[in-house]
Amino acid sequence: MWRSMRLIVMFDLPSVSNKEIKMANKWRKFLIQSGFIMMTESVYSRLVMNKSISSSVKKLIKENLPPKGDVQLLEITERQFSSIDYYLGKSKNKVIDSNLRYVEL
Repeated sequence: MWRSMRLIVMFDLPSVSNKEIKMANKWRKFLIQSGFIMMTESVYSRLVMNKSISSSVKKLIKENLPPKGDVQLLEITERQFSSIDYYLGKSKNKVIDSNLRYVEL
């Protein structure tokens, strides 16, 4: 039976030393090259078309896990994924978008 699924990878990797930062960047690059897209800073998702593809992607992730940190993998149906509610807070950006030459703050 053809049923599209969504794999969601959530991770928390140490990034204090230069070596840890390099490993975290390598992990993110691996996820992007494997077809994942970033949802938020440490949450990536990928659409897979069936269980066998999902299993092979899970195996690929297990083989490329970073040496330190936490990685969680969630598999949900595309229907469940489409029901996600997104809530956006107020922007903290203090850049003023204006065509005036002089702006008084």
